[in-house]
Amino acid sequence: MPDPGTTAVVIVLPDAAPLLDAAWRIDSALVRRGMPAHVSLLYPFVPQSALTGRDEKRVRSLAADFPATDLLLAEVVTAPGFVAVTVPELQPVVDAFRAQWPGLRPYGGRFGARPAAHVTVAMGTDDPTTAARVSTAIGSLLPLRARAAAVQLVELTEEGWQSRFTAPLGVPDGP
Repeated sequence: MPDPGTTAVVIVLPDAAPLLDAAWRIDSALVRRGMPAHVSLLYPFVPQSALTGRDEKRVRSLAADFPATDLLLAEVVTAPGFVAVTVPELQPVVDAFRAQWPGLRPYGGRFGARPAAHVTVAMGTDDPTTAARVSTAIGSLLPLRARAAAVQLVELTEEGWQSRFTAPLGVPDGP
């Protein structure tokens, strides 16, 4: 678990909640409760203590550059300790956010320089049998339609992940 003050820029996908629910029913320890189904655009982001108004303005501006979009979640991917569903339609958004903050390594470099856009469904599953059960369960729910409508800047507090603000996709920020 990251430390309080850690931030992330995400697109929350409420329509993908059934994927997390399916994994939760298999093993609740594999699902990060308190954080809804989402695609991380940049995690970790600028630490809360160093976050500036300029960073927030850039997040809002980038969100405005991309339209809200309908998605079709269709492919399960697995890696040791990890089960996810890819979201290739959001890769250009992910790439744009990463390009704006080139000094920030996605996931601390854990998944390489350019991890694919995805919804993490289960983490920490070291047992291949459990991972296979999660993959099968979520695979039975696919394809799943979802709508990407907004970017959120979220911050980890003592109470869990909290939204600092939401910026609608494709909607310019005020003057």
